[in-house]
Amino acid sequence: MSVFNLSNAIMGSGILGLSYAMANTGIVLFVVLLLGVAILSLYSVHLLLMTAKEGGSLIYEKLGERAFGWPGKMAAFGSITLQNIGAMSSYLFIVKYELPEVIRAFMGLEQNSGEWYMNGNYLVVFVSIGIILPLCILKNLGYLGYTSGFSLSCMVFFLGVLIYKKYNLPCPMLFMYHHTNHSMNGTALGPHALHNGTVLMDMSPASYLDGHHTSGVHFEPHPDDVEEMCTPKYFVFNSQTAYTIPILAFSFVCHPEILPIYSELKDRSRRKMQNVSNLSILAMLVMYMFSALFGYLTFYENVEAELLHTFTRVYTFDTMLLLVRLAVLTAVTLTVPIVLFPIRSSINTMLFSQREFSWVRHMLIAAFILLFNNLLVIFVPTIRDIFGFIGSSAATMLIFILPAAFYLRLVKSVPMRSVQKISAAIFLVVGIIFMFSSLSLIVMDWIHNPPGSGGGH
Repeated sequence: MSVFNLSNAIMGSGILGLSYAMANTGIVLFVVLLLGVAILSLYSVHLLLMTAKEGGSLIYEKLGERAFGWPGKMAAFGSITLQNIGAMSSYLFIVKYELPEVIRAFMGLEQNSGEWYMNGNYLVVFVSIGIILPLCILKNLGYLGYTSGFSLSCMVFFLGVLIYKKYNLPCPMLFMYHHTNHSMNGTALGPHALHNGTVLMDMSPASYLDGHHTSGVHFEPHPDDVEEMCTPKYFVFNSQTAYTIPILAFSFVCHPEILPIYSELKDRSRRKMQNVSNLSILAMLVMYMFSALFGYLTFYENVEAELLHTFTRVYTFDTMLLLVRLAVLTAVTLTVPIVLFPIRSSINTMLFSQREFSWVRHMLIAAFILLFNNLLVIFVPTIRDIFGFIGSSAATMLIFILPAAFYLRLVKSVPMRSVQKISAAIFLVVGIIFMFSSLSLIVMDWIHNPPGSGGGH
């Protein structure tokens, strides 16, 4: 159950953005970065468990307080809250945008009819009240092991369909030519023209079902175009590469859940919890690698920031993809309660540490967090910029900076000049450099391509 819960905490909406990350780094660079982030995450879990043992607490904020007093406590609280609210928002964003599409496809409608039950803002509120809130009311994380197991099986199904579709879709697909449209005489060609302006045809998703063109227009793609569009890149550097490492860092953050899961572990020991972490991170590494690779090898550089959305350019109605969307929706919905637990624990530690457990307070804090996240999802137009910022700040604090700093301060049994302490110090410095360099790159990209401008996105 602990492996299911931790794996579910690691995997979330990040998996849908990994193909886009691979398109902006290339296969080799992506694999190197993914392995690097996974190894660093494991090392930081090791530091955190060592610190918890010597620091005498399984609560992140209390370790921060024992290490650095009130500033340490606030740093832990702020990082956990920011990271997990960002994660919850990303899951609820998927509910907001995918659920109306699933309902539309189930009803066989060509386009969204505008009815209230097809409005993502209403749907995300209904899902929060009807499914997420009841699960958040459970007292212990352990009870969520069953829903986590089901959530993970949904994502395995997603990966299976992704691999199947890769071998059933030809390359290039017609919409790829639309992406390569050039401007002529200052006017961009319309959606029915190829980039060379010589062939007119219907390229709407509806015209391209199951990989077959049905408009009746004879079409001969240029061999050079085909080779360029369907050739994987191994190393890529562009303005979007700056977002890749924060996205990867964000994808492996499970640190706020480590201590709550550890505290509930049966026959608890540090070695046992390390094994749970190793198994969870290894399983998610394999899932991430395959989903990123097959998503990228299906659409190459035309893959979008949200992988499932790219498929809608090829299929209007497809039963298997409809089931995948439903599976992903189920998975992210069932992950929200696991991510909410550490935020509530942090709030309880900060404000109510001297008081006995109260069911009323337990439920009210959960309701308040969900309400805040719903407002964020309804009123913030795009998650990508939030992802980049949180991945660079809170995720870096939780993976690199806080575990290393707490370890250096609280673990007295290891001498300062030992290999372990020197490694932790290097880890801390790397984290600080990583945080400031990532934030600088993202701010530079915002200056050149302001959020919402569409430039370079």
